[in-house]
Amino acid sequence: MSIEALRTPDACFENLPGYGFAPNYIENLPGYEGLRMHYVDEGPKDADHIFLCLHGEPSWAYLYRKMIPVFTAAGHRAIAPDFFGFGRSDKPVKDDVYTFHFHRNALLGFIDHLGLQEITLVCQDWGGILGLTLPLDRPNLIKRLLVMNTGIPDGSRSPSKGWDAWRAYCKANPDLKIGKMMGSGDPQLTDGEKAAYDAPFPDINYKAGVRAFPEIVPITKDMAGADLGAAAIEWWKTKWSGPTFMAVGLQDPVLGLPVMNHLKDIIRGCPEPMEIEDGGHFVQERGDRIAKAALEAWG
Repeated sequence: MSIEALRTPDACFENLPGYGFAPNYIENLPGYEGLRMHYVDEGPKDADHIFLCLHGEPSWAYLYRKMIPVFTAAGHRAIAPDFFGFGRSDKPVKDDVYTFHFHRNALLGFIDHLGLQEITLVCQDWGGILGLTLPLDRPNLIKRLLVMNTGIPDGSRSPSKGWDAWRAYCKANPDLKIGKMMGSGDPQLTDGEKAAYDAPFPDINYKAGVRAFPEIVPITKDMAGADLGAAAIEWWKTKWSGPTFMAVGLQDPVLGLPVMNHLKDIIRGCPEPMEIEDGGHFVQERGDRIAKAALEAWG
């Protein structure tokens, strides 16, 4: 059965500040027939390292516009997909289409379709909630980790009081004004940058994915994904042996330093985080500094 979905017009994505990347698309991933997924793919296809950059909610690949050029300038390949419901990817119109496994299986299918290996996982927010579970199914693909303002929910508790407030706010505002919200969290964003975060969502009908994400974070043991979170915590504690770089936006009231210190204790061998004093939840807005520091740390 096909999934009813909307496709944001290409005109919405013209002349976005700081974002000159060509669009790439995958259509008809197994189980997602009729849907088109967008991704950025920059740098040499035969690079030794592939930086897989995973966004969260309610952002899209635009979030990585300051990091991708740093990675590619160093000779690496950088790939940033848009989850279904976000960015230039198609947007199913019904909220209940969006489940933990809907997103996770699409991500696994995306990785398999492109045949990605030697992955440096770059993740924040839902990019981490989903991305940090990937080793359970693809244990040999991720070689390095660059992790920012995220967590691994296992159903044992809510991530933070700030997250509780964010979830309640989203529920009360089904037509979330995304650019305005991004700007309130980061006063340095220009009007053009805020408009770029609004670009994927011409009206409320395009925002089902935005509404759904806060509702599907596994905060109780019976929620989908909670078992994967628990297994992922154990994996990162006991199996992970690759290099890690952690950066934390200290102005984040949702997944800030306390949450990230807890995650640091989970990730085996994780060094002390790079603290971004002026960084908020979407710390990739200071991403050029983070990307340069991670590459330097890894030599």
